[in-house]
Amino acid sequence: MSQSHSSPKFYTEALPLRGTPLDMLPGIRRIVANNPGPMTYHGTNTYLLDTGTGCIVVDPGPDDPVHIAAIHAATAGRIDAILLTHSHIDHVAGLPSLRGTIPVHAYFAPQEPDIAPDVPMRDGDTLAGWTAIHTPGHAGDHLCFARADGVVLSGDHIMGWSTTVVSPPHGDMAAYFASLDRMLTTGGHTYLPGHGPAITDPAAFTTALRGHRLAREAAILSALAAPMPIDALTQAVYVGLAPNLLQAAQRNVLSHLQKLLAEGRVEQVAGLWRPIR
Repeated sequence: MSQSHSSPKFYTEALPLRGTPLDMLPGIRRIVANNPGPMTYHGTNTYLLDTGTGCIVVDPGPDDPVHIAAIHAATAGRIDAILLTHSHIDHVAGLPSLRGTIPVHAYFAPQEPDIAPDVPMRDGDTLAGWTAIHTPGHAGDHLCFARADGVVLSGDHIMGWSTTVVSPPHGDMAAYFASLDRMLTTGGHTYLPGHGPAITDPAAFTTALRGHRLAREAAILSALAAPMPIDALTQAVYVGLAPNLLQAAQRNVLSHLQKLLAEGRVEQVAGLWRPIR
C-alpha cells in the first residue's frame, strides 16, 4: 500500500535477475521469486543464510518449480533448516515442494493449519544465532529474526518498498503499533524484508511508518464528520488510489476502525461508523 499522504520515503530497486542468488551481506543471499504484484513488489524474497555446513532457507516463497529449483541449485542441496517469518501463501506455498525431511522452524501457533512446524518457535527462541521476535500486526504468527551484529530479517512487518497491509481478523492494528514500537527498541542497522530491497536506515524508516499510520488514523477520524459505511470511508481517505488497491486499503481502514473501537473513540451503528464525541 505505497500511495498515501504523509508516506515515508520508500525504497526502490530495479527488477532483480530471476533465479540468481544476490549477495546481500556476508553469508546472506537472496533469490527473488517470480510472483510480482501490487502486494509483493518484484516478488517474494527467499533468503539463504550460510551456516558453514549448509544453509538455512528463509521463506520458500511460491510453489514455482523454477524458484524451488533455484533454491536447490544455490544451496547445492545442503539445506539445514527452513525458517518462516509467517504463513501467508506468498511465503509458504513452496514449502511442500522444498520441505522433504528438512526441519521447519516457525511460530508455534501458525495461522495456516497446513503449516505444522517441526520446531515450534516462540519469542526469544534462537536458530544459528538468529533470535525470534514475535511481531504480530500484519499476521498474528509473524516473526522477525535479529542477529547480534545488527542484521534483522523483518519479513512483511517492515518493508522498504511499501507500507504493510493489516487485514483483520489475523491482522491487528493495535498489535502492529506495538510491534513497531518494539522494533524501535530492538535496534539494528540493516533490515532484510520479505519483499523489496534492504532497509539501511531502519530506525528512521520505522519511525516514519509509525507516523504514517497515525496520520492515517487522524484522517479516518476527520472523514467521519458524518456517519459513513466503510467503503465510502475508504474512498474518502484513500483519494485517487488505484482501483486494484482499494480492497487492501479497506482492510487497513477496518483494522484502524477496530483499534479505535477498542479505544472507545468510534462506534458502529446500523453498518455506519461514527466517532464518539
